[in-house]
Parts: sequence; structure tokens; C-alpha cells
Amino acid sequence: MRICVVGTGYVGLVTGTCFAENGHTVFCVDVDQAKIDGLKENKLPIYEPGLEDLVSGNQQIGRLNFTTDLAGAMDQAEVVFIAVGTPQADDGSANLKYVWAVADAIRDNAKDSKVVVIKSTVPVGTNEGLMERLNSGPIQHYGASNPEFLREGLAVEDCLNPERIVVGVRDQHTEDTLRELYAPYTSIGVSLLVMGPESSEMTKYTANCLLACRISFMNEMANLCEQVGADVTQVREGIGMDSRIGPKFLNPGAGYGGSCFPKDTRALMSLARDNGVELRILPQVDNVNEVQKQLFFEKLSDTIGHDLNGVTVAIWGLAFKPQTDDIREAPALLTIQNLLEAGATVRVYDPEATENVRSIFGDQITYCEDMYGALDDAAALAILTEWEQFERPDFNEIQKRLQSPVIVDGRNMYEPREMERLGFTYNSIGRQPVRPAVVAGQTVE
Repeated sequence: MRICVVGTGYVGLVTGTCFAENGHTVFCVDVDQAKIDGLKENKLPIYEPGLEDLVSGNQQIGRLNFTTDLAGAMDQAEVVFIAVGTPQADDGSANLKYVWAVADAIRDNAKDSKVVVIKSTVPVGTNEGLMERLNSGPIQHYGASNPEFLREGLAVEDCLNPERIVVGVRDQHTEDTLRELYAPYTSIGVSLLVMGPESSEMTKYTANCLLACRISFMNEMANLCEQVGADVTQVREGIGMDSRIGPKFLNPGAGYGGSCFPKDTRALMSLARDNGVELRILPQVDNVNEVQKQLFFEKLSDTIGHDLNGVTVAIWGLAFKPQTDDIREAPALLTIQNLLEAGATVRVYDPEATENVRSIFGDQITYCEDMYGALDDAAALAILTEWEQFERPDFNEIQKRLQSPVIVDGRNMYEPREMERLGFTYNSIGRQPVRPAVVAGQTVE
């Protein structure tokens, strides 16, 4: 099948590339000429494990093409996917200006009928609005909703090996087209769920909001565990073995971030307000998450134990999660801002997200190319992303570099009792803080 994907951001680039990997001929379109020129040279605008090799390989054999010419790409395509951004508007709703711009461009430039599929995350009712715009011109088009369920850092895997595929359609022709497109998946047992567009749009939001709810709930339980002497890691294990609950998305931390959970919870709240429905749980989910980010900074400040003015703090991890360079609403951003406002000096390290943070803070902080180098002259280490390279560090080296052996862990990467044995002051989320059982600075085994 010949496919046009409009938008080469996170969703569009991964989706288009994986369609090409499945044997389709794909034309990825973007208005940003510099981005297109870079992609033609295999220079990706995002970091996603495995994606660069797929882009390079499929370009080389001619299945993946990048262009700014939407009309030309549509001429060669049977199906057009809209995969542009839907950023948060000032009132919390999803801003659909890019979706509507693409819809109008399709209407004004298509020479024959297309199946137009919204891949972007959009509010319920967007597909209906799409059809009104598309079919206000001389050619009648078909419309569908096909939400993505990609996890940043695992997006290629999720796209090539989906748990399920959800499509929202209004007619048999569109359903048949999408069944043909996704036949390689259904042939190996992947479920293709066909429903109305409104239900498919709602499915995407409901999934993200429920996952956000689990995280905020566990953060509240973690905060309570700290006060009553319980260990949230043990609690999480205990409840995760319940088949009704399961173990996923029960990790407490310094708060969630990224492009989906914060934006989508607020967009669903906005949709509810617009439709006269009062949501009681979601506003608290969002509020708990924002408070959790602030609580981490307070934990860091309390652990250091004195005025932060003039104090150097090291941060490991800037991205909102590992295996991505995405810093949107990452807890590290608020922590850095709070530290700077308190007069602290900040030294940071992240294997992928450094340049994105540099674009925000400029020369206000120090960017380190080595995780241990970030520790030099620091009074404490704060961990805010659970990158694999942080899991088993050289604790001797950490002690040598830090002014004092203090770690405040927003991702619960280490065991408190082991950190106590190694001579660290260690404070994490939902567990009791520990202080050295040996003299600070003593060589550890």
C-alpha cells in the first residue's frame, strides 16, 4: 500500500518508518524544510532506540521518502495519516490548529478520494469535524480515527509489535482499507478493534488518564508510607501480585512528565467542562503530580540540611523517562528552576537530553559529558531519570567526587539498607531515609 504521513514529529516519524519496515511505500511530509533535509541524511530530530537504523535502511531501498510537497505525496498515496502535534492550549484543551490546517490542505490539493486517518491524539468529536472540512470541497473523502499507543523509549517495538490496534470508522470501505493495511499484524494474532470514531478517540484519552491515575495514586501512597514507617517498594510488590491490579505503573517517583499524561489529562478535563460533566478524580491526579515534583525539591533541600544559596547540586537524569531525549514537563526542569531560585549551582548529566535542557537554561547551569564529572564539588546528588547506566554505578567514585555522600533518589534506584552500609545519606520516595552506618568517606567494597 502507498501511504502519506503528514507530520514528522514523534508519532509521525515512528509510524511512517514502521509502515515502511512492513513493506509499504511511505511518503512522510512536513512543512519544516530543515527537518526534511536532515531526515534525508538520516539526521533524526528525536532520540528513539532503533529508529535511526530503520530510517536509514528503508530510505536506502526506497520505501521511505521525506518531502515538503503534500500535494505530490498525496498523488501517490491511497491513505493519508494526520500525525501532527496537538499542543495544550492556555485553557488546557488540545489545540487543533495543525490538524485543521492539514485537513484543509488535503481538501484543497487532493485530486481523488482518500482515506484520511487521524493518528494524532485528539478530543472526541475531532473526526466528525475532519469529515465536515474534507467534504466541504468537490471531492468526497473517507475518514477514520486510529490512535497510537506508543511508549517513548519503546516506540519502535510498540509500533512493530502492538498489543492491539484501535480504529474508528463510519463505513465499510474505510474499515476494509484499514484491515488490509494492518493485515500483517492481524495475521499473527494482534487484535484489531473496530468501533466508532468517538469511541476510538475516547479510548486513547481514557488509557492515558488511567495510567496517570495509577502513578499519582502510588505517589500519594508513597508519601503516606514515609510518615507511617512502611516501605512503598514492598507495598507495591504486594498489591502488584493481585491479578486485578497487576504490577505495571505502580512505581512512585518525583512525578510524571512527557507529552502525553500531563497534556491528555488536562485535555480530557477540558472536554468534560465543555460538555457539562464534572470530573472529580482527574483534577486531583494532575494536582498530585504537580505537587509531587515540588515535594521532591523539598526532600532534596531538607536532606542537604541548610540554605541552598551557594551550594552545588548534581543532577543525574533530565529526560522525563529513560530511552528518550524528551524533557516536556520533566520533573528535572522544576527541580533545576527551584535550585537556581534558591541560589544553588547546578551541574547536570543526561545521556540524551542535555541539548534540550540547554535550550531552556542556557549557561545558567553546567552541562557535563560524564556522569561522574557532574558530581565534582557537589553537596548532593539528585537522581531524576532511571537510566540503566545509573543502576550499578561505582559508589567509591561517587563518594570521592561528592563533598559529602548524599543521594536524593527520585526513582528509587537503590536499596536503602545497602546505601546505609556503603556510607551514604540516602533519601528516596516512599521509604525511610538512612544515614551512614560507616564513617563518611571510608572506602566501600
